[in-house]
Amino acid sequence: MENKVLATFFGDEKFPVEWESEEEKELHWFYDDLHCPHPISPLYADIGGWWGDTCEYMYRRFGAPFGKGWIGKVVNGYVYTAVVPRNDETEIARLGKYYGQVMSIYAENFLDWWKERYLPEIKNNCKYLDEFSYEKASIPELLIHMEDALDIQERHFKIHWILNLAQFQAFMEFRQVYEEVLGEVDEDNIGKILVSIDDRNWDSLKMLWEMKELVIKSDRLSKIFKEEPLKVLAMLDSEKDREFIEKLESFKQEFGNKAIYTHEYIFPTWREDPTHIIENIQGYIETDYNFYEAYNSCKEEMNKAIEKMFSKVKDEKSKEKLEKALNLALKMAPLTPDHHFYIDQGTYARMRMVFKEIGKALTKAGTLEDPEDIFMLKYGEIRAIAVDPQDFDVKSLVKERRQSMEDAKKITPREWIGTVSEWSLYQEPYKSLWGWPEKFESTKEAAATQEEEFVKVLKGLPASPGVVEGTARFVTSPAEFNKIQKGDILICKMTNPAWVVSFTKISGLVTDTGGALSHPAVVSREFGLPCVVGTSKATRVIKSGMKVRVDGNKGMVEILD
Repeated sequence: MENKVLATFFGDEKFPVEWESEEEKELHWFYDDLHCPHPISPLYADIGGWWGDTCEYMYRRFGAPFGKGWIGKVVNGYVYTAVVPRNDETEIARLGKYYGQVMSIYAENFLDWWKERYLPEIKNNCKYLDEFSYEKASIPELLIHMEDALDIQERHFKIHWILNLAQFQAFMEFRQVYEEVLGEVDEDNIGKILVSIDDRNWDSLKMLWEMKELVIKSDRLSKIFKEEPLKVLAMLDSEKDREFIEKLESFKQEFGNKAIYTHEYIFPTWREDPTHIIENIQGYIETDYNFYEAYNSCKEEMNKAIEKMFSKVKDEKSKEKLEKALNLALKMAPLTPDHHFYIDQGTYARMRMVFKEIGKALTKAGTLEDPEDIFMLKYGEIRAIAVDPQDFDVKSLVKERRQSMEDAKKITPREWIGTVSEWSLYQEPYKSLWGWPEKFESTKEAAATQEEEFVKVLKGLPASPGVVEGTARFVTSPAEFNKIQKGDILICKMTNPAWVVSFTKISGLVTDTGGALSHPAVVSREFGLPCVVGTSKATRVIKSGMKVRVDGNKGMVEILD
């Protein structure tokens, strides 16, 4: 295994790093702005992270030869993760054979397993967490429930990795057959083909649109939404607006288990704060969003791309081989948004609920000042303080950690720390989701040319084809979606499923992070929006109101004025 060192960074005065061992320093740690772009809470960092045990399970179960573990580390408040390589060449060779034998079976059968076994299990677990009687539970009973919830979280993320690799294999096999039959890979065309037209994202958008239709057909609701946009929830009448209220409640229960940032515990869910739902309905009204028009457009683009692909195939056997690989990939495509819905969003939202209910009980007992303080504690500390409130000065510790998170917001995290090697950059495959190796190469190029912060052209990764010009709109979270005007080009660090509703307004998208298979890339292709990801600095360079051109074919963003 080639492991030539390309660069190292072990810390300096501006960005100090505490290392637990020399072995840690030998790994390539990269900033997880894909999942956790903000300073992380102590509780999530301790027991919530997607890295760690379930990733080790993934490498073990699949016999993946390209790593044996994926670990996390909090540096100056931010999450960094690193893939731990395998160093035994004999083991790598053996596992490569095993991996090669089993992966096609996973790709071919996983969808049936998902429908028959895994999804029913996940739904049953979520139902258990939703229906637990918190009001009647004592603190010791809540602590036991916490253990059950943690078991569920771990189980769901083990399923997450089985799904992830099975889908990855199906997509990879389609790309391989595509190249074999057609001679080369047309990235733009493949991007238009590998979209989902039957998933929980579309279901959510449809239900929001249905509520929008109820509003515009009601003179009373239309007037409230227009004249009292900040008071809609308070002004709803249980009798006069019954149909809308019932629809809103159904949406909260079905689609409200998500927050601004999925991979955390600290952000309120839409179920807790339905103002996000109201704001999105208002956006639909302003843009006169038509669900079926958007859905049919996505489906039509996909069908055109498939037709274009097959038009180049003359041999009947080759066509059959390509069609088989295509059908498998298309069947697996909905698993991208659906696993976010059920696992990343749905599980973390419910874990937040579990911990907040424990926080409420500890606040009622006088141990905490606020239920939200629970997220400033670690797992062992929760257990200790719950049974012995005098074990340590919990209130002082909470204040100290809240301040540390605030202080971390003033720090600009580096893209990576530790050791970048030939293997970590070019052979380990998963980092492509974060925009590697391009992110490293563009940083080196910028340093070599002494690129200034204020540039006219930004280079990123082509994520969704097309070219568009428009007004830039820098948004930090869904709380600012009301700033987006129809036709704006969204500039942000990263998107997740909670951001999908904004895609009905925008004409293009630019992100700091991500790769060709990241959330903004996949959803932009579904909506037919030109998209460039992995620019590293778009949110620092592009200001709201600037005119920009987004070239999703070349991965270029140009500031026009």
